[in-house]
Amino acid sequence: MVDPLVLDPGKAELISTRSDESTLDAMNELRALTSVMEALRPITNDQARERILKAAASFFKVPLASISATHAAVDSGSHRTQSPAPTAFSSERSISPKDFMKEKQPKTDVERVACLAYYLTHYRETPFFKTIDVSKLNTEAAQPKLSNAAMAVENATKTHYLVPAAKGNKQLSASGETFVQAMPDRELARSEMQKFRPRKRRRSPVTRSSEQAVEE
Repeated sequence: MVDPLVLDPGKAELISTRSDESTLDAMNELRALTSVMEALRPITNDQARERILKAAASFFKVPLASISATHAAVDSGSHRTQSPAPTAFSSERSISPKDFMKEKQPKTDVERVACLAYYLTHYRETPFFKTIDVSKLNTEAAQPKLSNAAMAVENATKTHYLVPAAKGNKQLSASGETFVQAMPDRELARSEMQKFRPRKRRRSPVTRSSEQAVEE
C-alpha cells in the first residue's frame, strides 16, 4: 500500500507542525483515505463505487452532504481530473415519500416495498430496516395499506429486490436499487433486472451421459 504521505509530500511538513495528538490523528486520516482509495481502485464502475461510499457513510452516520467531497478525493487518487457526476445522495433530497411514490408509480405490493426500501436507504439514511419501518413509511407516503406487510417484504426478498441483513433486518439489493431507479419505465426496469439473474449453465452431452450412468 502507498504511504499516505507520498500522496502529497506537502502534508508531511504540515503534520510536523502539529501537536503529537493532532499529528497522529492526521496520519490516521491519511492512512484511512489511502486504504479507501486502494480498496476502490480495482472497482472501475462509478455506480458501484458510489454505492460502496453511500453504504459506508450510512453505516458510520456521516452527513450525506460530505459524500461528494469524499468521492472527489477518491477520484483524485485514481488520477481522474473531471468532476464526479451528481448522485442520488448529492441531488435534491427534499422530495417527500408521497411524491417519490407518485413519481415511481409501483403497481404491486412487492414493487411498492422496493420503492419504500429505496427511499429508506437514500432519503432516510436507513440502509438496514425491518418490516415495521417499511409499513410506517408506507403510511407516511399515503399509500394503500399493505394487506400483509411481512409477506410483501418476504416476497420482495424472493424477487431479489431486497436481501437479508444482520439482526433480522433487510436491505435494498443492487438489483432492487437498479429496478427502482429505472421506474416508472417498467420495460426498462424489467430489462435491468434481467442483467442480475444468473444464467443457467448448459450441461454437456458428456455430463448428461455420466449422470445417467450413475443413476443406472
